[in-house]
Amino acid sequence: MIIGGFQKLSLVDFPGKVASIVFTKGCVFRCAYCHNPELVLIKDHTGIDEEEVWGYLKRRKSFLDGVCVTGGEPTLHKDLPHFLERIKGLGLSVKLDTNGVTPAMLRALVEKKLVDYFAMDLKHRWSRYGEVAAVSPGKEYLLDRCRESFEVIRDSGIPYEWRTTVFPGVHAEDDFFEMAGYMKPGEKYYLQEISYKKNLAPLDRSKSLDVPRLAKLLSAYYPKVDIAVR
Repeated sequence: MIIGGFQKLSLVDFPGKVASIVFTKGCVFRCAYCHNPELVLIKDHTGIDEEEVWGYLKRRKSFLDGVCVTGGEPTLHKDLPHFLERIKGLGLSVKLDTNGVTPAMLRALVEKKLVDYFAMDLKHRWSRYGEVAAVSPGKEYLLDRCRESFEVIRDSGIPYEWRTTVFPGVHAEDDFFEMAGYMKPGEKYYLQEISYKKNLAPLDRSKSLDVPRLAKLLSAYYPKVDIAVR
């Protein structure tokens, strides 16, 4: 895999676990608010040496509970299953962050029991998904794949959560009520505040949505709604 970043310790990215985070390079979406823009494009195949990552994980496996694999979009990498097998071989749990663009890969990972927790981005209501994902012309089929992955994860029997980055000017409050309406009782749905520190494209900062208020409104109908911790 092409690893673009490695965070040795996180207490918030893998629920209930002490984890390291592996960031892969490459994504087919072009979400303007993306706060890891350096991971979107694969300009070359250079990155962090995998063996450095493995060396750390082997040394610290008695201290760590798991590894969160995120991106970019990890499921674009054909060697992801082998990578996760090595993590599991160390006795560590795996959390996979995905945008859902590769349902076939998710099915394979579920069948091989290589993931212990899923987190999938829900970009927008299904009918307006492309307004955030910004796929190139001719690749609209990728949006249908996200909807398919939504069901793959839901039916996997593996713990999971959904999350949406709140995008003022593109999202309105009604959109979140529709997206939360996709949830079944007991499913976890997290709203994430947009970050303006670095983004894939210039953003209009004059737009705003009150995320704490929105989460409170939604939680009156969907008790598992909360705000994601960065």
